[in-house]
Amino acid sequence: MSAHSSLWKAIGSVGGWTFLSRILGFARDVAFATLLGAGTGMDAFLVAFKIPNFFRRLFGEGALRQSVVPVLSETRSNGSEEEAADLVAAVSGTLAVVLIVVTALGVLAAPALVYIFAPGFTQDASQFRLTVELLRLTFPYLLFISLVALAGGVLNTYQRFSVPAFTPVLLNVCLILAAVLVGPLFARPEVALAIGVLVAGLVQLGFQLPFLARLGQLPRPRWGWRDFRVQRILKLMLPIIFGASVTQINLLVNTVIASMLAAGSVSWLYYADRLMEFPLGVFSIAIATVILPNLSGHHATQSSSSFSDTLDWALKLLLLLGLPAMIGLFMLAGPLVTTLFDYRSFTPHDARMSAYALMAYAFGFMGFSLVKVLVTGFFSRQDSRTPVRCGVIAMSTAILLNGFFVWLFEWRSWTAPQAGLALATSVGAFINAGLLYYHLRKSCVYLPGGDWLQLLWRVGLACAAMTATLFFGGWDWSRWLAWPLVMRVGWLSAWIGIGAVVYFGVLFLVGWRPRHMQGVTQ
Repeated sequence: MSAHSSLWKAIGSVGGWTFLSRILGFARDVAFATLLGAGTGMDAFLVAFKIPNFFRRLFGEGALRQSVVPVLSETRSNGSEEEAADLVAAVSGTLAVVLIVVTALGVLAAPALVYIFAPGFTQDASQFRLTVELLRLTFPYLLFISLVALAGGVLNTYQRFSVPAFTPVLLNVCLILAAVLVGPLFARPEVALAIGVLVAGLVQLGFQLPFLARLGQLPRPRWGWRDFRVQRILKLMLPIIFGASVTQINLLVNTVIASMLAAGSVSWLYYADRLMEFPLGVFSIAIATVILPNLSGHHATQSSSSFSDTLDWALKLLLLLGLPAMIGLFMLAGPLVTTLFDYRSFTPHDARMSAYALMAYAFGFMGFSLVKVLVTGFFSRQDSRTPVRCGVIAMSTAILLNGFFVWLFEWRSWTAPQAGLALATSVGAFINAGLLYYHLRKSCVYLPGGDWLQLLWRVGLACAAMTATLFFGGWDWSRWLAWPLVMRVGWLSAWIGIGAVVYFGVLFLVGWRPRHMQGVTQ
């Protein structure tokens, strides 16, 4: 099988399972919105879930996976399978001990964490106490999900992408069951959701273990702090924590500021972020996940041309799929939020505020996507210092813009200051992407192919036609609020389909063909 066929198959697998996970994630969020709306109880649960989820993305997905995959790939290329298994044993044992200590500290320090990450909650003593109680239930999720991330990194190194991509489905299933079946039995339904988070961590870890065993990568964990390979992973992890998780830090800063704005602001940003994460996971993260072990392999074998060609192919695919996704999110922001969440406890005002935030996030979608793909060009070569420098600059700029945009929105008497937070995060993402691209070009690690200009004008023309089409379908939000569920779903599906047909139809008319995306080398 050719290299591009293997990559297409892997991206299709990851994207497909991620699509299912995101669909169930929407069902989960609909259940949340129906059960709790966007009030203080929902805000409390979201903060209690966001804190361990932030650390999970910071240490588990952001740093652990992207530092383990290159080192494990190099161990397999230059050593033996026995050495690879020994490395997995050392990393898993060391990680488990560290995580147990961190989890215990997090549970004990729950009041301090809530005070740091949601200082606005201190104005309501009952909401503060509830958030602390929920955080003590959700924080152990960090222990299990970080081990899940390690297992997923090992599986990805062995080109097993389906299992890690399917695993998040189990989180959504657990939370849906908690919201629909268990939540109504509790006086405070958000407590049931917090318990569901903890159970989901256990379920996800248990699901992946048999697949590791089949690869012979389920050795007995051992303490390996002094192992030189573990030390290499740790040295990679520390800067990656900052470089790969800039977006997460910005989102958390948004939560801090949003907790000081109008009640519901945290929830409005959450629902908007969830909608933006859908295409980000299906397209951008899927591409980045698949090319990381491939780039690591090319680097280990010193295949510089294949390295550059693979990255070039990934960026072209990202442009082809990501730009229309960005336009769709922006043009259909109101219909998307209204169709998915505007029921019972979730009011039309909540829908409008979430839609404004989604439009601001949509503006930065390509920035978020480019960061996900470009950063693999550094991590695969075990260069984690450069993304740190880029990330710190971008993060600092976004944090400064947070205050400016919130002040601007309030000074201009605009009704959605939380959208200013999303807009600042989007600008920061583009700055980060631009710096990463500059350093890849400067070091001659990435050399763009010669057909970029032709692809750009074709995609640009198709996107312009798609934008004009969707303007007639999604810009008037008021009529969507008056429609029943079936009508909303029908019209939203129709306009998404029409937009896709127009986009790919124009692409075909101006000469683009699928074979143009088959240029990656072995």
